[in-house]
Amino acid sequence: MRIALTIGDPNGVGPETVLKYLASPEREAVEYVVVGERAVLKSYSKTDGIPARALSDSQKVRFDELPLPPFEPVPGLISAQAGRFSMEAVRRAVSLCIDGDVDAVVTAPISKEAIALAGYPYPGHTEFISELTGRDGLMVMVASELRVALMTGHLPVAAVPAAISSSLITARVNAFAASLRADFGIAQPRIAVLALNPHAGDGGVLGTEEMHHYTPAIRQLKEKGLDVTGPYPADGFFGQRGYRDADGVLASFHDQGLVPFKALSFGRGVNFTAGLPIVRTSPDHGTAFDIAGRGEASEASLAAAVTLAAEVVRSRKRQLGAMLT
Repeated sequence: MRIALTIGDPNGVGPETVLKYLASPEREAVEYVVVGERAVLKSYSKTDGIPARALSDSQKVRFDELPLPPFEPVPGLISAQAGRFSMEAVRRAVSLCIDGDVDAVVTAPISKEAIALAGYPYPGHTEFISELTGRDGLMVMVASELRVALMTGHLPVAAVPAAISSSLITARVNAFAASLRADFGIAQPRIAVLALNPHAGDGGVLGTEEMHHYTPAIRQLKEKGLDVTGPYPADGFFGQRGYRDADGVLASFHDQGLVPFKALSFGRGVNFTAGLPIVRTSPDHGTAFDIAGRGEASEASLAAAVTLAAEVVRSRKRQLGAMLT
């Protein structure tokens, strides 16, 4: 198996977490293609606490340099040049995966502000990779048996209610169920849907989206044989640990899902993009500009992202093998 690693924003913690991971004796026993300028990694390898030996492991690690002007990292600096560097690395890694040169892509964190400065009209990795692959990716946060998907992703909270519809709920549940089957090997996935409004709208007193969109969509999905329940008030659902009785949780908006997810799993969670023709994962943290270049960043979430990517690749191959027999 071969996995592409992008080093993320070159001024963030991505390069040092990649170096630490590649130098770890516990890394996945696969081949790695590091997409990005080797000189950037070399500059970070001189920092205390960051091992340099990964740069010489030519048997299992090769480097795919970008055709960009040389980049001189300035840890903690948000810049257009860094934004372009990080996004072109993603473009290259996705291309390698589509062409079959690698089996999966693991992306280190990028800066949304930096990529905006560079002129990229995307709010994050997920939307950019969705366009590159021609598929509508579904953001799923994974930590062991906890899987939280987002009905609406990088969208301002004020825009969420207008985006909610019965058709969107149906599409997201179907995409999530398909991923749980193909990527996680769960034959009959149980999906819990979180309501948009407090107390699931309280019968229309606190909002009518549940009455008009959620309940009808969930009823129709059940009629088609899916094990889907809700809509649940998010606070009570997590407070009572309802996620333990579900294979996947579909949150209505970004922070509704990510706040409890990160409270339960920060440092070992993974961002997985379901619904794509390629396998793509990422750590659950950002660029951490405040500690970039100090050698303090942990590679634990990146390690979890690589492990999950490898597991999903194996699961998809098993599913394909079963279909062909």
